Amino acid sequence: MSATRYTYLGPEGTFTEAALRTLPEAATRELAPMVSVPAAFDAVRAGEAAGAFAAIENSVEGGVTATIDELTGGEPLMIYREVLLPITFALLVRPGTALSEVRTVTGHPVAQPQVRGWLRGHLPDAAWESAASNADGARLVREGKYDGAFAGVFAAATYGLEPLVTEIHDAANAVTRFVLVGRPGRPAARTGADKTSLVIWLGEDQPGALLDLLQEFAVRGVNLIQIQSRPTGEGMGKYCFAIDAEGHVTERRVSEALMGLRRICPQVRFLGSYPRAGVSPADARPPRAGTSDADFIEAAEWLARSQDGRS
Repeated sequence: MSATRYTYLGPEGTFTEAALRTLPEAATRELAPMVSVPAAFDAVRAGEAAGAFAAIENSVEGGVTATIDELTGGEPLMIYREVLLPITFALLVRPGTALSEVRTVTGHPVAQPQVRGWLRGHLPDAAWESAASNADGARLVREGKYDGAFAGVFAAATYGLEPLVTEIHDAANAVTRFVLVGRPGRPAARTGADKTSLVIWLGEDQPGALLDLLQEFAVRGVNLIQIQSRPTGEGMGKYCFAIDAEGHVTERRVSEALMGLRRICPQVRFLGSYPRAGVSPADARPPRAGTSDADFIEAAEWLARSQDGRS
């Protein structure tokens, strides 16, 4: 395995690359752009890279299904880090292009909902066609296939374009969450402000089936940050659920919730425990009364005393 290579959704100039470069270790790694998220992840599975970096959630559009599906299926991978990147777009054009001359625009499909209102107000007649990435859209504009691309302003110099309009966003404070994944191993160290990700599959399709799963978290005081359903591909009505929960797998409340799920679910895939981006241990939500590690240990000791007549 290449211990110094990280792959990411390319080409150069994507928001993914910008987010990846915020990691301190990125300065000492070979950063290799790939044509797709599956290609970036497959390089890790094949031992050609130590890690792959991809967007997994956007505050406007929600989950990035290509990344979630890659983590749900195929040879298992684990999440070790996450990065939050504020997102704002620039309309990149060939030098000398006026706004009135922009008839066709492009960008990544996830970008469109974030600039739809701006387009309606400023370029209502412009035709949108999706590109593999925002940076690839910039490349296509350079080649003359489109008049403008919505991308990061930092991509302009890479592709010989100029930012005609900057700070474009329909929703203020839009943020995209990115994850660094690798082959399964020991989870990142517990920090006190952590997140655990997993995928769970429902068993029999019956009333309350999902509620049964959620109660495994609720009764142990584990807060869910996100839950998203994804089709399993096994037929209509067959779903699995990608879940992000507060806490680390080494915490008793989290580990016992996962054991409870393992008992009642046909399949559970652990995707890792890792530090929550943007949350410090001092700001993390404390465990609910009765659900701290000390509470679980005391309860176990009480049970042991009861079982051997010492209670």
